[in-house]
Amino acid sequence: MADAQIRDFEKRVRQIDRRHNKLARGYVHLVERDGLLVPEQASFRSRGFPLRAILLVLIGFVLFKGIIVSQVGLSSYSTRLESLAEGGVIEQAGAWLMQIDPLTLAVAEFIVSLF
Repeated sequence: MADAQIRDFEKRVRQIDRRHNKLARGYVHLVERDGLLVPEQASFRSRGFPLRAILLVLIGFVLFKGIIVSQVGLSSYSTRLESLAEGGVIEQAGAWLMQIDPLTLAVAEFIVSLF
């Protein structure tokens, strides 16, 4: 009899601890009809892969490269890339990232046409 009561008590304590841990991650207060505030677990949707953020970074990077090409000039930019490609591994990786692609060239030509 005493063992069964101890097991029931420990089960209730585990349930209370589990509920407490869930509420510790975030909760909202709900008001019941009788005016009692009841904490309820906040429902946070788990966001998946941040596709929008990566897309915005890529667009920003292409715009950045286009602005640089339009301000420095195509021939000067190409010579700077060639000197960068002759450096170490990190410089070569930077030269590969900063190489002129058709989209960057289109952005640069658009920016030049604006000014």
